[in-house]
Amino acid sequence: MRATQALADIGQSLWLDNITRDLIASGTLKRYIDELSVTGLTSNPSIFDHAITKGRAYDVTLQSYASLGLSDEDAFFELAAEDIGAAADLFRPVYDGTGGIDGWVSLEVSPLLAYDTVKTVTQAEALYAKLGRPNVFIKIPGTPEGDAAIEETIFAGVPVNVTLLFSQAQYRKAADAYFRGLERRLATGLDVKVSSVASLFVSRWDKATHDKVATPLQNRVGIAIAQEVYRAYRELLKSDRWARLARAGAVPQRLLWASTGTKDPSVSDVLYVEALAAPDTINTLPEGTLLAFATHGQVRGTLGTVGNDADAILDQVTRAGVDIAKLASELQTEGATAFEGSWKSLIASIHARMMACRSVH
Repeated sequence: MRATQALADIGQSLWLDNITRDLIASGTLKRYIDELSVTGLTSNPSIFDHAITKGRAYDVTLQSYASLGLSDEDAFFELAAEDIGAAADLFRPVYDGTGGIDGWVSLEVSPLLAYDTVKTVTQAEALYAKLGRPNVFIKIPGTPEGDAAIEETIFAGVPVNVTLLFSQAQYRKAADAYFRGLERRLATGLDVKVSSVASLFVSRWDKATHDKVATPLQNRVGIAIAQEVYRAYRELLKSDRWARLARAGAVPQRLLWASTGTKDPSVSDVLYVEALAAPDTINTLPEGTLLAFATHGQVRGTLGTVGNDADAILDQVTRAGVDIAKLASELQTEGATAFEGSWKSLIASIHARMMACRSVH
């Protein structure tokens, strides 16, 4: 049995953190679905930027957009809608077969809107309507302004992938926003089955603390934070507040592990995949990490039963002088800034390609 199937057997979904037109057209994504138990996909501006600049698969499409006079941003969303739509169609049998639990594909709102609630909601609704498929998440960052947008977007009936979460406190706020959106729907007689996932970024913790903690704690902080968040996740699912929504037909906002590619070459390339095996969660993997885990990964136990020493580790991290709450806030801000930079790079790449197309014609 492949290790990827072993994860599926314990109740964890594997999603691919990558999308390119070649990945879809070559049949590779379909093969990952059939052979590696991949049941969903996430995207971000960096992924699209890499796909556009490193290949020629988008040239004909961008040429047509240039001839239509589309703006750079509109051209991106048209291009993304084609790829995300094609991927969503590939995953639609998974979505149907699991009753909407799995089979999702994610597209992000512009990172330039990370601190603008109203514009985030407007764009989220527009993107979801444009794609016209039920198995599409719109990614919204879990910033304070994003939390308000999450509530409004869920209330509007748009599925949301909450991104850029780094701590239990940030996760709880995102979950609360999801609950509020559903509670408002319930109060007004609307269907409360509106899906969401909450994405905790893991490996960035270890990169940020590598030089701040003793060697025995290096590459263990992110996993400890994940254990802490997983505990909060399980507690929320046992709460009376959730029980009321569940009785009305709501589905859980599943916890998703993001940033699970190993950044330290001195440790296992499947460190986070093996450590974060947990029922009722999702792990979204870079393509290289997915292939590595499929070839030599092992499922040694689940997050709730193996090595759950989160409190002791985080206590040692605090005693080493790391303010965990402050660092979580900094990581979220840095993440939003990095996504903004990736977005600007992506739009610049599209602009350059479209200008080149205009000069030819």
